[in-house]
Amino acid sequence: MINKLKNILGKEIIPGFKGKFIHGKDMTLAFWKVKKGSTIPPHEHIHEQTLYVKSGTFELKINNKIKTLKEDEVCVIPSNVTHAGKAITDCELIDVFVPTRKEYSN
Repeated sequence: MINKLKNILGKEIIPGFKGKFIHGKDMTLAFWKVKKGSTIPPHEHIHEQTLYVKSGTFELKINNKIKTLKEDEVCVIPSNVTHAGKAITDCELIDVFVPTRKEYSN
């Protein structure tokens, strides 16, 4: 499948987090635009998650430890680990989830 990102419909998953999703057999690739001050509450899931900060500053809390991620930084979040986040500035983030995040299907 070949597509242009601009042609994929965005979906606001939680307030301030708008994503575009590409699903493979065993993974989901997510492109996020996140508004400054938007938060994602503590949660966990079976998916291993790799987070890349394309632009902006994003505060990530993993197992009650806070890390501030800036442009061009990357972090791997293991499956079933509690994590939360907050956009310190407007952000563009890219996530890879394994296995597929079926609940993000359009």
